[in-house]
Amino acid sequence: MDFCQDLSQLSDLQWLACYLTTPKHQQFYWSFGIVFLLLALLVPLILGLGVAGAVARQSSNHFLSGIGLLYVSLVRGVPDILFFLFVPIALDQGFELVRHMVLCSDWQEPVYAGNEFNVCREAKLPLSSASSFVHDSYNFFLALVAFAFVFGAFAANIIDGALRAIDRGQVAAGLAFGLSRRQIFWRIRFPQMWIYALPGLSNLWMILVKSTPLLFLLGVEDIVYWARELGASKSSVYQYPHPDWRLWYFTALLVFYLAMTSVSNLVFRKLTRRVSKGISVMQNAHQKVALV
Repeated sequence: MDFCQDLSQLSDLQWLACYLTTPKHQQFYWSFGIVFLLLALLVPLILGLGVAGAVARQSSNHFLSGIGLLYVSLVRGVPDILFFLFVPIALDQGFELVRHMVLCSDWQEPVYAGNEFNVCREAKLPLSSASSFVHDSYNFFLALVAFAFVFGAFAANIIDGALRAIDRGQVAAGLAFGLSRRQIFWRIRFPQMWIYALPGLSNLWMILVKSTPLLFLLGVEDIVYWARELGASKSSVYQYPHPDWRLWYFTALLVFYLAMTSVSNLVFRKLTRRVSKGISVMQNAHQKVALV
């Protein structure tokens, strides 16, 4: 804004308006979009991994059922923070190792030397010449995979339980009508599964929303990073000196997350009502048959 040229002549409100429109604050506002983008991309990934893990657990193939059980049990039995730190490092080193083997086949030095991981410069990801946008996008991708891997296991456990809650008589009826196992899954079990899975998935969503500040630990400049960075006290060497304002910034984050969870509750209530249509009628019919 034009009146921000001479800060010494501004009133308190004008000073605050200039302060809240600095380039760093614009990055802070953009970081909210990063959170929304992360959640939007995670929903299909988590549900896809959840369905795949649940189907694998219920597979008659012992190898597939073993993989599904190992995936769910491993993630549920180990603290999440370990996977959030392990998965990005493992992926990053895996990508660089493959590139190193392809691009630097004449490399003579050992890749693993004690605690050091040494690959040629051409194999580094991202390259040192890459823009900051590429570096940020790469870190975001690694964080996305880590979130999907962890929460996909919990979704698989929820969906597995929901599929097992469906009356086996409906499966037998489908077989009697000549439906294949695949048709029974997609036409009978999968549509009815949601009414049993939504309560658990809604809780998982709330945990996911509250876990987004972990982006800060994964090298992504998220809302928590900028709240701490902007709210810390600034001396006279800065353009906008101010005392410690972290309380106000983190209060804004508190309001943001409360608003997110409140809206999520309303959405899940509507989803539950929608997928529940016809379920109560079917349950009443089963009860009448049982009484007869």
